[in-house]
Amino acid sequence: QVQLGESGGGLVQPGGSLRLSCAASGINFSVYAMGWYRQAPGKQRELVAGITSSGSPNYTYSVKGRFTITRDNAKNTVYLQMNSLKLEDTAVYYCNAAYNARYYWGQGTQVNVSS
Repeated sequence: QVQLGESGGGLVQPGGSLRLSCAASGINFSVYAMGWYRQAPGKQRELVAGITSSGSPNYTYSVKGRFTITRDNAKNTVYLQMNSLKLEDTAVYYCNAAYNARYYWGQGTQVNVSS
């Protein structure tokens, strides 16, 4: 059974930082591309950051220079370090695993940026 478990969300003030984690089980983690998506109220889910199986990252423009995605294949975990958080970063953040037309999603973790 495939499971993706996100953690690390919470309430933070603008300019603050959070680190999200996504622990995967039931998959050969090292071959999967991993991604972080987010969905704000009334908006479509969007890709925030992705990392290939070989460790190459990519980011949506709005988070470049503020967010960093990394992976630890030994721990079957992908991380999203979020710095300089803005009000508009408020959303539910979802972890995604993708390989060979197989896609898996986590349950999501809420990030609230508020003063």
